[in-house]
Amino acid sequence: MAEVTQKLKGKVAIVTGGASGIGEATARLFAQHGARAVVIADIQDEKGRAVAASIPSQICSYVQCDVSDENQVKAMVDWTVQKYGQLDIMFSNAGVVGNSGQKVLDLDLSEFDRVMNVNARGMAACVKHAARAMVDKRVRGSIICTGSIAASRGGAWRTDYIMSKHAVLGLVRSACRQLGEYGIRVNSISPSAVMTPLMISAEPEVSMKALKRYGPQTSLKGITLTVKHLAEAALFLASDDSAFVSGHDLGVDGGLISLPDPMSSL
Repeated sequence: MAEVTQKLKGKVAIVTGGASGIGEATARLFAQHGARAVVIADIQDEKGRAVAASIPSQICSYVQCDVSDENQVKAMVDWTVQKYGQLDIMFSNAGVVGNSGQKVLDLDLSEFDRVMNVNARGMAACVKHAARAMVDKRVRGSIICTGSIAASRGGAWRTDYIMSKHAVLGLVRSACRQLGEYGIRVNSISPSAVMTPLMISAEPEVSMKALKRYGPQTSLKGITLTVKHLAEAALFLASDDSAFVSGHDLGVDGGLISLPDPMSSL
């Protein structure tokens, strides 16, 4: 077996939403590529601890963190810097799907607030405190946010989720301009439908419908999007392979976004 290239040798990374799905796959890949430390942050304590325990203990730690609470985000970043000396990579990945029935005419604003608090406010808190730690330690770091193909289109429903992902792109594009002077890169990854535990548990029937509808509708026949593809995209943006990439939204959708109105029924 070929030796894995150590793309992240000596780096310290935080992965929010790291207990399952995209976050778990990314935490494992970061560790495989030589990260000195990977901090998994999540609210799923049992799953998070199990993932951390399955990765060599000298590399991986678990921290409970609800990203919608800025104080918890700050504490997570402070703990990481205190324990490992610095922060090189923030993968702000934690998110919620929201209620599929959220159309403008019957928008439940309490549910809207919940989705925005995690997907938009939580992302902003992670970017803010990661950037502060990087600036303080003079680290030329990489901040990555999980977006969505939904951020490039409107939708027939799920208004709260789509709005939150548009906000993520605004955050990334603004932060990259403001943080570039410190050598900090800020990018996002936007997948199409991928079957993570979060999506499946939220709405199994809708999730399978989305996979059947959007899985085949790409220019890459014979390939189904998996969390491995998203982890590899995160690795690229975290590593020096993307040293001159900032403010970019990396679509991982098999070309779906190029098709006519791919979000018309999403």
